Amino acid sequence: MLRLTSFFLKRGGGAARAAQPCVRLSTGPQREHKTFYEFRTYCLRPDQNASFLKLTNEKIHLRTSHSQLIGYWSVEYGGLNQVFHIWEYESYAQRAAVRAALAQDDTWISEYISKATPMMTSQENEVTYLVPWSNLQRAPQDNGVYELVTYQMRPGGPAVWGKSFQASLTSHDAPGYGKLLGAFHSEVGPLNRVHALWWFQSADDRAERRHRAHNDARVVSAVRDSVVHLNSQKNKLLYSCPFSPMK
Repeated sequence: MLRLTSFFLKRGGGAARAAQPCVRLSTGPQREHKTFYEFRTYCLRPDQNASFLKLTNEKIHLRTSHSQLIGYWSVEYGGLNQVFHIWEYESYAQRAAVRAALAQDDTWISEYISKATPMMTSQENEVTYLVPWSNLQRAPQDNGVYELVTYQMRPGGPAVWGKSFQASLTSHDAPGYGKLLGAFHSEVGPLNRVHALWWFQSADDRAERRHRAHNDARVVSAVRDSVVHLNSQKNKLLYSCPFSPMK
């Protein structure tokens, strides 16, 4: 996998038995490494949105000294007064150690948490892994717009819908249509959920490219094959914060 960190640092009988299907707990191909990505969404009080972002811009270094921040965004469309951020961990043990260290970090608590928490109305998190065929990539250039698309798939797992889902996403990840930065499946949180993180030059650029893709017979066919496994989907357009590693 192409690690994003390197970007930022340089980021019966025998015959009868043989005929029976092999049953496994896994519902699809698994990555061998333990790296996972925590998705966090904070809903903010409308009157505190600007203050929260200002405070975070000033104090985020207290948090990033403990673990790797992949990206931090403000939600512009698809959810008002929200911020979304992604953190990378090598294991659950590492995350537990980071959380324990933060709980003992008096500066972090006094200068950030004690001030930021009253500005929030709710917090949500989700543990995700990159799907086996996806690598985490950086945007082609800074200052674009990011799109997070969330697909709630029908139960059954990648063994049922994996190939058609991959074909649907990769048909859009083509010159002239969009840039897929990563595809993630949920491990803790709502299950049978997949996320796709995209990049476009602007919101208008996204609208034009999506319109173009919807007129491509190849893309339409791939989507039709995948949508039969889909329960629902939603998206958000995100703008990176000044302190976000992903600009």
